[in-house]
Amino acid sequence: MNNVNLYYILLVVITLSIALIVTLILRKIINVFINKYSEKLKTDPTNFSFLKNSISFIIYSLAIIFIFFKIPYLKSIGTALFASAGILAVAVGFASQKAFTNIISGIFMLIFKPFKIGDIVELPDSREGIVEEITLRHTVIRNWESQRIIIPNSIISEETLINSSITDEKIRKQVLFGISYDSNIDKAIDIITEEALKHPLTIDKRTKQEKKNNDPVVVVRVVGLADFSVNLKAYIWTANYGDGFVLKCDLLKSVKERFDREGIEIPFPYRTVVFKKDLQDVKKD
Repeated sequence: MNNVNLYYILLVVITLSIALIVTLILRKIINVFINKYSEKLKTDPTNFSFLKNSISFIIYSLAIIFIFFKIPYLKSIGTALFASAGILAVAVGFASQKAFTNIISGIFMLIFKPFKIGDIVELPDSREGIVEEITLRHTVIRNWESQRIIIPNSIISEETLINSSITDEKIRKQVLFGISYDSNIDKAIDIITEEALKHPLTIDKRTKQEKKNNDPVVVVRVVGLADFSVNLKAYIWTANYGDGFVLKCDLLKSVKERFDREGIEIPFPYRTVVFKKDLQDVKKD
């Protein structure tokens, strides 16, 4: 191996090593800034996270361009490629169409912000979780089991999402209860209301006018007369999505215990089973 070839090999190794070191340092600096200063400066960490994930792509692209220009053999290949730019453009266009679509979609999401890092979102297939990261290619959502849902930006940008955090984190949680037709509806409503008001995560979101009118903090309504039950639904305000989930679980338990103590029945479905033999006896009669 002659000295020229050795020089070019060292050039490639050193250039890529410098690109790696610079990438790691810049990502570390941006990561520290996101974690420590974004909250103090009251800035959205989504912008910095997207920049952090773009650093590798930008720096390595510059490093490869530098290598192509410094090595004559690669430079001649580059010139030949540019000479046949029409064919190359078509090939690259087909190969990288989805990649560029994801990048453009990521940039649009960064500009218009349908969601940001830390938002709680629900996908159309009922999957939900917290937006953890937005990269050049995809968005990472951490679900409640701490699994990561990785969705290409071009797909998630076209989906209809439910964002529980976009303007106001407060949510009105709806908790459904079913009681038997023989049970006292007013008593059941009183029990649900009392248990909801006792819960520490219930908040009073009434306006001044509603307070003046003495409107209830917790509203319980009859929402259906089903085959086996009278359905009651409680509407309760909580500070955020997480509190709403905890409140619902606690309320189901405490209301069930109160129903048991105070004689409110939660019905079971009743079914009438007719045996074929009995049916034949009826026909004979």
